[in-house]
Amino acid sequence: MNSKTATGAKNRRIRIIGVGEEGAAGLTTDSLNLIQEADVLVGGERQLHYFPAFAGEKLAIKSGLSDLVVKIKALQATHNVVVLASGDPLFYGIAGYLVRKLGPDQLEIRPNLSSLQLAFAQLGESWHDAVLESVHGRPLKGLAQRIDGKAKIALLTDEHNSPAAIGAYLQQFGMTEYDAYVAENLGGADERARHYTLDELAAAECSPLNVVILLRRKDAPAPRRGFGFADEEFHQRKPEKGLITKREVRAFSLAELRLGVDSIVWDIGAGSGSVAVECTRLAPQGQVFAIEKNEGDLVNIEANRIQFRTDFTVLHAKAPAGLDELPNPDAVFIGGSGGELAQLIALCASRLRPEGRIVVNAATIETLHDSMKAMREAGLDASVTLLQTARSKPILNMTRFDGLNPIYVITGQHGITEEAEAGAAE
Repeated sequence: MNSKTATGAKNRRIRIIGVGEEGAAGLTTDSLNLIQEADVLVGGERQLHYFPAFAGEKLAIKSGLSDLVVKIKALQATHNVVVLASGDPLFYGIAGYLVRKLGPDQLEIRPNLSSLQLAFAQLGESWHDAVLESVHGRPLKGLAQRIDGKAKIALLTDEHNSPAAIGAYLQQFGMTEYDAYVAENLGGADERARHYTLDELAAAECSPLNVVILLRRKDAPAPRRGFGFADEEFHQRKPEKGLITKREVRAFSLAELRLGVDSIVWDIGAGSGSVAVECTRLAPQGQVFAIEKNEGDLVNIEANRIQFRTDFTVLHAKAPAGLDELPNPDAVFIGGSGGELAQLIALCASRLRPEGRIVVNAATIETLHDSMKAMREAGLDASVTLLQTARSKPILNMTRFDGLNPIYVITGQHGITEEAEAGAAE
């Protein structure tokens, strides 16, 4: 056994070393010594290319991180392993994954400057107050609601979700109050940085290695805040009425859904999409699906999706058709069922995630009865609230109240099991 592999197992931690665009020249002497003394060097093709004279085994990261962890763990017992990562390995990097799989006590992490540190330094802006998002290897979908109204946003990109693609995406949602700053090839010989309007960004050609910073102009209109938006703010079918969940009922129903920031929501019988809009704003990191059978309503749903900057998914289907393809929900709102209410509630209850809820709006006592019966048959605890509200209306120089139709809000959820109760007591 050579001297390098004779190290005691308790000291043979896997070293993860961050590398910048300048390669070996940007590393400390200590980090360079660790690389030189390694038996196995793991990294992407670009990082491995920085060390052509390395005499040990090189293991390129291409795909299948779970397989890579198995290989690294097996090598760790008899070899000194060094993993090369880009910039700060704990900032959307491989180190976070390895910590989860191997444990922090098995790793020694040596970060380099992150691309965001370098980009904000070039821009001359602090970044402790920036919203950080990554679309590197992740879809753009949902970005609109996550960044809407934020003053300063940093985005990690990839060759598909490029600055131009980001610019076009933001234009789709009318987010033209943002200007962009793109820093390319940070730390490299061909480093450059440029300012763009959103229109310019949508047509920009940039190096694949870049960081996008979005800055909201100070003269931009105030962002939309709160929830329970006025009915008049939504596109809806006219002159026909009744295809929107009224503001007061909508606000109470949202409270009953008890959404988390990353909840998965089904809005069945979406109508104008008002509930889907509000759910998306309340669960910006989640997934919201608006299911509507009437083709004529899809135009209004899409208009509201864009207007409120809520990037949810619209499905033209009569539920339960199409639900099989959706992820299991944390919350289901049923505003319309097309006569399949009992079947629909049973299906939704069977797919509901732990602590999930189903909320049904009913305008008739028949629908109330059918909803309560279906929920109980599906094993849900059911409760109902009758909402009777009225809005002020001027009459001459005075004010009267104009009553809205009473609505039953039925909520169903799985009962607390004996095991859960025991766990809570402990």
